[in-house]
Amino acid sequence: MSVVAKRVLVTGGAGFLGSHLCERLVAAGNDVLCVDNYFTGRKDNVVALLGHPHFEAMRHDITHPLFVEVDEIYNLACPASPINYQFDPVQTTKTSVIGAINMLGLAKRLKAKIFQASTSEVYGDPTLHPQPEGYRGNVNPIGPRACYDEGKRCAETLFFDYYRQHNLKIRVARIFNTYGPRMHPNDGRVVSNFIVQALRNQPITLYGDGTQTRAFCYVDDLIDGFVALMAAPDHVTGPINLGNPVETSVGELAEMIVSLTGSRSAMVHRPLPVDDPVQRCPDITQAEAVLGWRPRTALADGLTQTIAYFDDLLRRGGCGLTPH
Repeated sequence: MSVVAKRVLVTGGAGFLGSHLCERLVAAGNDVLCVDNYFTGRKDNVVALLGHPHFEAMRHDITHPLFVEVDEIYNLACPASPINYQFDPVQTTKTSVIGAINMLGLAKRLKAKIFQASTSEVYGDPTLHPQPEGYRGNVNPIGPRACYDEGKRCAETLFFDYYRQHNLKIRVARIFNTYGPRMHPNDGRVVSNFIVQALRNQPITLYGDGTQTRAFCYVDDLIDGFVALMAAPDHVTGPINLGNPVETSVGELAEMIVSLTGSRSAMVHRPLPVDDPVQRCPDITQAEAVLGWRPRTALADGLTQTIAYFDDLLRRGGCGLTPH
């Protein structure tokens, strides 16, 4: 039986996650409209798709209404690293809240299914570990991270209000730390920071004592989760945690990257940023039971592929980086 192609809108489609999603959707035979304002997204991320007859890229900021005709919407638009979302915190909140209102309004008009890329940041600095979807979080609403944390929490509120009030077909995924090729080298995230520093033999910057934990999911595994959630029955609205349930300390990650790169980098310690979570790990019981999904890529394997991407980027001087 042939698969019916869908018209799919991906906001934030030129970003790290969005570009991988666009590739997956085009490969599955869909017509894909990638929308991005290129604040953190990059045209280089989708350059391989630009000549494809079933792919189209549009420069647009979703804080302004968008009028297109599609069957499904993946709403990924929003800066996702602290350096980027704190650069213009008011705009970050607008992207999460006004952007969600605009995309939900579009989905309502079209009767389209809509996916929201939420975040583990809705749990704040958690007092419950690991974090299940029923945990309501420990977020500082007036801190420097609140523009992102509270913006995403409000977006979830809007999605579920549209679901209850307008019977909209929604999917909400709470994304935990994800890494892989096309991460921006200057986004301040721990994996990209450590890899770039290690490849340059610069000191590895550890915030805090290095014992704080994260759970790192390889990008291909996460995209599998996106597609599985979107294809789930309509009663499966989420929110569903998507991430790797295996914890790794930041110190262990640094040591692994130094080993994999053969780097001469030493470790240096800096104070922990305000409201930075000490522990972050998903409970993925729901994802396993409802979607049959769990990550499959071992951390060392995913890091090897990510290191190769950054090594090539540095050699070419990509993203404004000087070759090492």
